[in-house]
Amino acid sequence: MTDVVGVKFKDVGKMYYFSPGENEVKLGDNVIVETARGLEFGTICKERTSVDESELVAPLKSIIRTATEADVKKHEENLAKKDDALRICQEKIDAHGLEMKLIDVEYTFDNSKVVFYFTADGRVDFRELVKDLASVFRMRIELRQIGVRDEAKMIGGVGSCGRGLCCNTWLRDFEPVSIKMAKVQNLSLNPTKISGICGRLMCCLKYENDIYSELKKGMPNVGERVRTPDGPAVVTDVNILENLVKTRLVLEEASEENDNEEKLSTEFYSYGKEEIKRFGKKNRKGGNSKKERKEDEFNGLDAEQIKEIEKLLKD
Repeated sequence: MTDVVGVKFKDVGKMYYFSPGENEVKLGDNVIVETARGLEFGTICKERTSVDESELVAPLKSIIRTATEADVKKHEENLAKKDDALRICQEKIDAHGLEMKLIDVEYTFDNSKVVFYFTADGRVDFRELVKDLASVFRMRIELRQIGVRDEAKMIGGVGSCGRGLCCNTWLRDFEPVSIKMAKVQNLSLNPTKISGICGRLMCCLKYENDIYSELKKGMPNVGERVRTPDGPAVVTDVNILENLVKTRLVLEEASEENDNEEKLSTEFYSYGKEEIKRFGKKNRKGGNSKKERKEDEFNGLDAEQIKEIEKLLKD
């Protein structure tokens, strides 16, 4: 076990572990630390704690010192220079005619490097741009391409719920989100309904997924044949939160001899999950193969919707 403290460099950013060394720091203190990019100005977001060495990324860096008033002033000056740096970089991008969207800029605390963040549809040859920027700023230049999720996290905005974006207000790390989560929660698979302003699946689909997945255990699929207190039936709808299964009773089963269609009741009957019995796996809807699972995932969608959904799944 090793004693560490958590440090973040942005209000809503990832937490990194550093060794406190001989420094007595507490939650909210500003500190100067050494990183791969050089000296950085950070804030303590997790007090001293012991963690297993397997959770640490070697080598573990140490806190250099608690930030002084001069350090805080220098950090504020670096932040104040961002607007001019963005303007200059955008002018250079336009001059070179590069297909890239400038998002943000950061100065390292010791002014040894300036990092420009941008998005682009593909690879961008910015070698000449770097040379121009280096001649203006007289320091090391780094251009870092980021994804659309990171763009939304940096810029911020308002989600469809009417509140600030989770990624920009409190969410530190992005977690994998899948179409299956929307299906489990019985949400519309309309891409405009389940995608955020970044154009990818909304992060909030993950929040209640574990609860829905737990409640759905033992629930039949729509179209599955089940046995009810009133006889065999076909599932037409499933209400996970109310633990109810909506069905239509089978009045007359299909005949293999004359290929008659199965006759179902015109009325709907609802039962609790514990009141029904499921048949064997071979009689349940869907298969276990990868192809069958994918077909079931996109069941009921047209080709255009499937194309839009697959676009949402891209990183």
